[in-house]
Amino acid sequence: MIIYIIVLVVLAVVFLLIKVAKTERFQTLLETVKRDYRLIKRGASLGIQLEVCRFKQETVPKIFTRLALKHRDKIAFYFEDQTWTFRQVENFSNKVANFFKKRGYQRGHVTGLFLENSPEFVCFWLGLNKIGVVTALINTNLVEDPLLHSIRTVDPKCLIYGSTLKQAVRNISGKISHLELYEFFENGQNSLVLDGAENINFRLKKESEVSPTEEIKKGKNKDKLIFIYTSGTTGLPKAAILTNAKFIFMTVGLRAMSQLKEYDVLYVSLPLYHSAGGIGGVGQCLIGGTTVAVRKKFSASNFWKDCIKYKCTSAFYIGEICRYLLSEHSKNDTPIRHSVTKLIGLGLRPQIWNHFVSKFNIKEVYEFYGSTEGNTNLMNIDNKSGAVGYIPTWAKLFHPVSIIKCNMSTAEPIRGSDGYYQPCKPGEPGLFIGKVSFRKQMGRFDGYVNKKANEKKLLQNVFVNGDVYFDSGDILVQDEMGYFYFRDRMGDTFRWKGENVATSEVEAVISKILNLSDAVVYGVEVPGTEGKAGMVAIVPTTRTLDMKKFCENLKMNLPSYAVPLFVRVMKSVPLTGTFKLMKVDLRKEGFNVEKIQDELFIYDAINSTYVELTPNIYEGLITGNIRL
Repeated sequence: MIIYIIVLVVLAVVFLLIKVAKTERFQTLLETVKRDYRLIKRGASLGIQLEVCRFKQETVPKIFTRLALKHRDKIAFYFEDQTWTFRQVENFSNKVANFFKKRGYQRGHVTGLFLENSPEFVCFWLGLNKIGVVTALINTNLVEDPLLHSIRTVDPKCLIYGSTLKQAVRNISGKISHLELYEFFENGQNSLVLDGAENINFRLKKESEVSPTEEIKKGKNKDKLIFIYTSGTTGLPKAAILTNAKFIFMTVGLRAMSQLKEYDVLYVSLPLYHSAGGIGGVGQCLIGGTTVAVRKKFSASNFWKDCIKYKCTSAFYIGEICRYLLSEHSKNDTPIRHSVTKLIGLGLRPQIWNHFVSKFNIKEVYEFYGSTEGNTNLMNIDNKSGAVGYIPTWAKLFHPVSIIKCNMSTAEPIRGSDGYYQPCKPGEPGLFIGKVSFRKQMGRFDGYVNKKANEKKLLQNVFVNGDVYFDSGDILVQDEMGYFYFRDRMGDTFRWKGENVATSEVEAVISKILNLSDAVVYGVEVPGTEGKAGMVAIVPTTRTLDMKKFCENLKMNLPSYAVPLFVRVMKSVPLTGTFKLMKVDLRKEGFNVEKIQDELFIYDAINSTYVELTPNIYEGLITGNIRL
């Protein structure tokens, strides 16, 4: 009898398991287990490598010196028609180190590097750090006051600049006369240098290639390596501190999670003065021994040609690059026979994700989220369309990040009745924050050169007294499966008619309607109205834009409160050097017909179209005689 009952129970359990296995919930659980196992496996590998690096006091120069001995004749960099072996990178960087050591440069000194993408760009800062000198990587698009601001922020002893950027340096030379100036001639060509500058090509020719071994040995894991400037989407750039530990963490983290190998060839067309290209990209060569193909400047028409030329197996992207590639090849259905199997980067919009991977036959997309200075790092390692990463509930013990309630227009966090910030529920957008740890590299916040700027990025007493969190300034949302999705940047979301308008979502819709045109959405103040009215600056792909059809498409694809009330038609929209949309100046100019030379239109709700914004209509809006 007992045996009979046991058999029945076993059969019942088996029956239930079979039945449950067919349910969607069980299948979801099964997928989650697979996903989490993948995260555990790769995360454990990352953790072990970081601990070893910390214990051994590893630095970038130490690691690269060993790689250069291991891979002497392996190609480190492809650049245009040049090939640079690991031996050549090592020798050039040694020349740099020895030259500046003789000039009296010591550990802790700072230099500025103002140079376009090239292998020499990497060799300069790598060589300088072999003797402990920290290099500020300056945005090559800067001129006049922003350039001067970037230099003064870090107070360097010298500025190394490329001859192609000579004019920008000449224009501010009178204000940086106290600096030593070294002019580098690309491709080895020589001409007259600026007054007071030295030809560094000539100086380095005579320098020794012997490694400054004793100086390299003095380096520590937490020593400063480089300064990288924030992109400046919300104002003047700030210099963020990158230590050796941070550089190694960012590089090894991307490597471990995306499974890049030494035999891969990685294509990098991003600016090397930025963390994505300069750390995530170039770092795979310096830390992992992977060959990297570098392009001087991004080109949509040459992206896949380069990947084929260098036989790339992986490529980096950022910002609007993926949209530009789709637009470039929108009329060509012929498959591109490249060898790229994985893309790594950030900013691939959910609205074009599936179309992009299908169009270009990409097997794996490793979309990540993070900032140069921040500790709120995420990565999507299982091709989840639109997600920037995921953190299972249990994993927050090791990587404590949270989304908290905030004012959606200002990203200002909101405290509850108990005095602490309030975590958001799944599906509820909020401010993304990360707990600061002074022991673990994953949670460290090394901050900016300007210490006052650090205070604005740190939240105190968040969930308990004494805890400190990094404020990313970004609006994210997490679903019940633990996936995170980017919603908007600080200050970009605005409120209209009692509703929050996420500009990134509106931009994606408009870009799709206008066949992948550039579109920048922002809120503008209108006297006598509550909140901010939506405005879009667009660059049409066609000469003529049917405003009525455009308006009708917007109304079909957007809620009424999200339809922009103003349209500005431009020849080009302002982008940062890393292909992020800039909105500060556009917001300041608003819809002022007296200052703006571009065509301006206003929404005509009665006729469902946009009509010209005339001086008379503008005056009526400003005086309150015309209401929106």
